[in-house]
Amino acid sequence: MAGKADSVKTIFYALGANFAIFVAKLVAAIITGSGSMLAEAVHSLADCGNQGLLLLGLKRAKAPPSPDFPLGFGKAIYFWSFLVALMLFSVGGMFSIYEGMHKLAHPEPLKWGWLAVGVLTFGIIAESFSMWGCVREVNKARGGQTLWRWFRDSRQSELIVIFGEDLAALLGLVFALIAVLLTMATGNPMYDAAGSIGIGVLLIVVAVFIAVEVKALLIGQGVEPRTKQAMLNLLNERSEIKQVYNLLTLQLGPDVMVAVKAEMARFLSPRDMIDDINRVEAALREQFPEIRWCFFEPDMKD
Repeated sequence: MAGKADSVKTIFYALGANFAIFVAKLVAAIITGSGSMLAEAVHSLADCGNQGLLLLGLKRAKAPPSPDFPLGFGKAIYFWSFLVALMLFSVGGMFSIYEGMHKLAHPEPLKWGWLAVGVLTFGIIAESFSMWGCVREVNKARGGQTLWRWFRDSRQSELIVIFGEDLAALLGLVFALIAVLLTMATGNPMYDAAGSIGIGVLLIVVAVFIAVEVKALLIGQGVEPRTKQAMLNLLNERSEIKQVYNLLTLQLGPDVMVAVKAEMARFLSPRDMIDDINRVEAALREQFPEIRWCFFEPDMKD
């Protein structure tokens, strides 16, 4: 079984890197007049705000259950993650495309090109550090899965968002660096404008992928397939259970709800049957500590 990734640590890696990059990019964009650089500065600022929203979502998800929300507020993190995807699409992607189209219509010569190159190189290094921290946590969670399989199956929406943001940011920086170098080499500012548009398209594509994954969690997904199979294996191995009829799970942010219907192995008194059920539930919670609610429906056959 895979381990548990530290989402908070990953978010702070990204927040620190993105704020440093934003300041450097903004100064360089003002001095050089680079559209790609300005697009990247806005992208980094949006990322800082996004990470703040994810931290807020993680905090809200820990609120205790209430009469109106008896299963708690764990799914709050999905709402904030979806909001981040929308911001990545609109603030990051659409603004970058707008800036690129504006530069195409009103081209301006690139000033202080080597400053832009230096800032972008610094940004690539800082973002690579953030990406390294994110991938390290992702590797704890994905086990032997490919990155793509993990992205599709993961139930940690905040980790999906940070991974997507870091990947888009790193590729966007590379796009911007290539655009600035081509503009410097040819003297044609159209390359700079094209770089800004390319960054915008990249951000929109990543935002759509993130939104699709988080939407499924908002609607109500069960646990990861490999986790559900591990739960079934544990139930089938228990001597108290003869046959498992159904296992329903619901991912609620960091918490999980489980409902089991199974035929008990022995015909016992009500007290003994309750003891058997309690032992099975205790075994489930011990192996899967994320289970917060467990409902067991026994079936007895003569």
